[in-house]
Amino acid sequence: MQTAKPKETPDTNTALRQQLLDLLRGGQAHTTFDEAVKDFPADLRGAVPPNLPYSAWQLLEHLRIALHDIFLFSAPPTGGYQPMQWPEDYWPKSQQPPTPQAWDQSIAAFRMDMKRFEALIEKPDTDLFKPFRWGDGQNLLREALLVADHTAYHLGELVVVRRILGIWHK
Repeated sequence: MQTAKPKETPDTNTALRQQLLDLLRGGQAHTTFDEAVKDFPADLRGAVPPNLPYSAWQLLEHLRIALHDIFLFSAPPTGGYQPMQWPEDYWPKSQQPPTPQAWDQSIAAFRMDMKRFEALIEKPDTDLFKPFRWGDGQNLLREALLVADHTAYHLGELVVVRRILGIWHK
């Protein structure tokens, strides 16, 4: 006996998914991630400009850590989500990258997690509005907006750091 094949329905949220992806990728009203980190001089990555609380390294690493955490929270759980402690787990203590390679590794990890997060949104069978079984009613739409807002905010700070350090050439 054959089982009935589920009826396929078109994704009614295609336009919304594309708008979310465009927002996450930046370049509309905001600078892109790649523009903000491009050609950042190694000797200035740990510099904290006067009257600002963070170095470029701390901002970059905070962006990476927060995106990774939001991705893990948003992806279907494989071993259960483990919440982090705010703010200590989200901000690096050191103003300086720990190794010469750390800056590029952080950029690569951010890009990888963003691609993985975007893949969640691109799946037409993923319900953007359905609350996760875990959490307090969050859904993928809310988390996508959170990622876009959080990333844009801190990229703006990174641009300010670059301007103060005299290395913003846009």
